[in-house]
Amino acid sequence: MDTQHHQVVLTKEGLEELKKEYEELVNVKRPQAVQRLSEARDLGDLSENSEYAAAKQDLAFMDGRIAELEEILNSAKIVTSHSRRNVSVGSKVTVHIRGRKEVFTVVGEWEADPSQKKISHESPLGKALIGKSVGEEVEVDAPAGKIKYEIIAIE
Repeated sequence: MDTQHHQVVLTKEGLEELKKEYEELVNVKRPQAVQRLSEARDLGDLSENSEYAAAKQDLAFMDGRIAELEEILNSAKIVTSHSRRNVSVGSKVTVHIRGRKEVFTVVGEWEADPSQKKISHESPLGKALIGKSVGEEVEVDAPAGKIKYEIIAIE
């Protein structure tokens, strides 16, 4: 993802989660990975040492994630408040879908978690809901066809 041209949007909770992950990576996981790499190096022949290769790969992955998190934490736009009249990032939206009530929270893409009903403002449903108000209906193309959502509450 190109974060140069793309503003990362986070809720306050999302920022806290990413900060926690960052601190754990920097203070706990990375030092453990460095230790593991150094122990693997002491095992001898590096060309046949799969533990060394795995440890080196894990460390490279962590360093990449740390750099990515630093970029986000330094440049993210934090959404602290949102309107109760129109859907925005941070809104908890209650909708009617085919006779059922569903509650979604619109969040930044780094926080999206469909299993927790947290949808990204960049997702098809998120994009359709942004800016809408109670009583409005939105239609979203889904694999099964168009789905109609009626907004019944915004918190």
